Amino acid sequence: MKEANKIYCDVSKVSVREISSSVAKEIIVKKHYTHAWTACRYSLGIFYKTDEANALGDNEKLIGCLVYGFPVGARAATSISELLTKDNVLELTRLYCDDGYGANIESYAIGQSFKWFRENDKAIKVLISYADNGQEHLGGIYQATNWIYQGLNTDIALMPNYGISLQKDPYDWIHSRTVFSMWGSGNLEHLRREIGKQGYKQFWRREEPPKHRYVQIITGDKKEKKAILKSLKHDVRDYPKNSREFNKEIECHETLAPEESLKVKFW
Repeated sequence: MKEANKIYCDVSKVSVREISSSVAKEIIVKKHYTHAWTACRYSLGIFYKTDEANALGDNEKLIGCLVYGFPVGARAATSISELLTKDNVLELTRLYCDDGYGANIESYAIGQSFKWFRENDKAIKVLISYADNGQEHLGGIYQATNWIYQGLNTDIALMPNYGISLQKDPYDWIHSRTVFSMWGSGNLEHLRREIGKQGYKQFWRREEPPKHRYVQIITGDKKEKKAILKSLKHDVRDYPKNSREFNKEIECHETLAPEESLKVKFW
């Protein structure tokens, strides 16, 4: 049901089709909140039909992309259902769309990607994805497109990762992957030194909780879909609604002054 206070996309102007991984990588590294590329099997571009053609006569604009890759781990498929093999499952590893095209454009694009797989790779029967609660994402886009929620994923949490914020009230969390790319390590003493060099007196750190796990059964065979649904290894749970109940305690850390940092080794 549409909400009265939201602006919705004209989906007749939206299309989804395959693009090169190099084009998708440029979009993700530049615009996605992680600024990091990922595993990729298929890159699907989100195109929007404009009212006027450009100098080349093209009236479509590439405004985002979906990136699907094979899940990490040899048992990823069977961790969903014993009926699946590694060739039957893809993970939605990245999704990005420019702002200003309507509240429903991402959910529409995801739905169109299901259709694309049914037409172009019938071996793919199930999709899996994770919502990053470290960024206070609950997976609203998956809830809007009727994915199955299976709780917090603890299968791949080998060691804790930490996001940091350089400000308080409000916090502006930097993802652990971006922390590493910005400062070369997530080690606490290293961060105290390097962030101190930038003139900050304090920063805040929080452990990123396990991600919310969602699956979507996309096979067009109704009998097969029913069998997979019945054989799911993880319970189907109610959608999460409040990210704060999953968040970890926030720590405040003092940085090291440049002269102090010379005395500290983090390896």
